[in-house]
Amino acid sequence: MINQIKDKAKELLESGSVECVIGYERASASAGAKPCFAYQPRDVERFIFDETCTNNLATYLRGRKGRNTAVLVKPYDSRAVNLLLNEKQIEREDIFILGLVCHEDFRMNANTSSRGSSPGLLSIPVIYDVLIGESPEVKTSDGDTYLDVAEIESKSPEERREFWKKEFSRCIRCYACRQVCPGCYCTECFVEQLDPLWVGIRIAPGENEVWNTIRAFHLGGRCIGCNECERVCPMNIPLSLLNRKLEKQTLEFFDYQAGMNAETVLPFATFKKDEHLGIG
Repeated sequence: MINQIKDKAKELLESGSVECVIGYERASASAGAKPCFAYQPRDVERFIFDETCTNNLATYLRGRKGRNTAVLVKPYDSRAVNLLLNEKQIEREDIFILGLVCHEDFRMNANTSSRGSSPGLLSIPVIYDVLIGESPEVKTSDGDTYLDVAEIESKSPEERREFWKKEFSRCIRCYACRQVCPGCYCTECFVEQLDPLWVGIRIAPGENEVWNTIRAFHLGGRCIGCNECERVCPMNIPLSLLNRKLEKQTLEFFDYQAGMNAETVLPFATFKKDEHLGIG
């Protein structure tokens, strides 16, 4: 796959079709990977692609709006591209999408969450201009993909309260989860607003709960399940569990999954007068 990636990236840069190709390169003094921005054909030689390439590169597209850019996207990343297109953060004509086929062994290594994966997600990106890699046999998820959510739902309200109280108490408010998330792009985050003051700056249980809970709700119906927030959390808080709970509810109530296409309007971005959820 890496030869296919390099060949196509060089072709795009040499032809002038794009001015930059966003891929992966080996991180210095590390066995990991980091984003690589190739502006010249020779820069492409630094590209790598293996199970360490976990970063969701779609996050960097917002900063290149209006400039022709090619980007490598894995299946989860492609859902982020659709989300950003849907929310008018990027324009389709500005980007060339190099879709990467990810087989099961790669996805298991690259996805830090052992709890499960979003239902219906395939090994092939949902949007791409060129597909790189051998297409596997298409399979959908087997069984209940929300067993982790069901487990905590089975607890009493008091038990769930204690569980999250304990998890949020470990939060150091570094905001790494926000910085890595393709859906967090507000120019001013609510947690940094002074008027009105939504949450204090001190690291304390109450403030931590407000921060993590509101952020999860801001991603309700928008989270694309890449689990980057949980991967970068230095305190190993199960952030994806919160996101998957809201994803499950959105799927049940609206039959909607974020990022599966760029056309369907997000359920919380529209209003239907005759809509009844059958709750409350």
